[in-house]
Amino acid sequence: MSTNLATIYLPYVDEVFTAESKRLLITNNDFSWSGANTVKVYKVTTAPMNDYDRDGTGTNFSRYGAVSGLDATTEEFTLKKDRSFTFAIDKLDKDETANVLVASSALARQVREVVIPEVDAYTYGVMCANAGIKPDAVTLTKDNIYGEIIKANTALDNANVPETSRVIIVTPDVYFLMKQSSDIIMETDIGSDMRLKGVVSNLDGAIVVKVPAVRLPEKFGFMIAHYSATVSPIKLEEFKIHEDPVGISGTLVEGRINYDAFVLDNKKNGIYYQVQA
Repeated sequence: MSTNLATIYLPYVDEVFTAESKRLLITNNDFSWSGANTVKVYKVTTAPMNDYDRDGTGTNFSRYGAVSGLDATTEEFTLKKDRSFTFAIDKLDKDETANVLVASSALARQVREVVIPEVDAYTYGVMCANAGIKPDAVTLTKDNIYGEIIKANTALDNANVPETSRVIIVTPDVYFLMKQSSDIIMETDIGSDMRLKGVVSNLDGAIVVKVPAVRLPEKFGFMIAHYSATVSPIKLEEFKIHEDPVGISGTLVEGRINYDAFVLDNKKNGIYYQVQA
């Protein structure tokens, strides 16, 4: 005798694990692209120091030395990433799948699993590609990770990068090496507000942030960055839900995001990027 066993579908969606964005911890939005697709900023030179001609016996007209001119050049930043998505949810599909195909939930899922990872990966890629300090590749181990991070911070010190507001970006694998290192004693007394932003500890005066390896360039070792070095504007972030639009019995979801990331030329030494061998 055979028995037909029952199958039921629960109104539950097995969501994919996702990580929150850490982008705002290491970048800034100091410039406005309102009303424009391109902005320009100035770089102004300085004058050299001279020996003051107290007796006035020198060949220069001024006792302060030869008069120098200052050069004012510009950097140009044009937003290049204009991205979009769209999908439809049929009215009967929504009804006959226990209402798990809800437009608002689907939109939130799209932003969480697709949009945020793309923007993050692009921004980290721009920072790594334009970092001002790129040492030779090394194989990071639990024995040398501390020395490499100290070397990186020393390089930033010598480049006059402010000691405050530095962020160490690592993959979970490199963070594992850091926890195994006998030389590293990380301050883990982090406030709950910072932990919610993704900060896991402090080391050598910088906060440590873990970023999934899939959002970082291949062979990423670690990066130490000052937030002022990179501008990461999102000019337009628009998401729409249309009920029963022309040609569709159901819901149409549309989204558009206009963004980019730029490393300032005079601040590129505020980014130290270590590649894994």
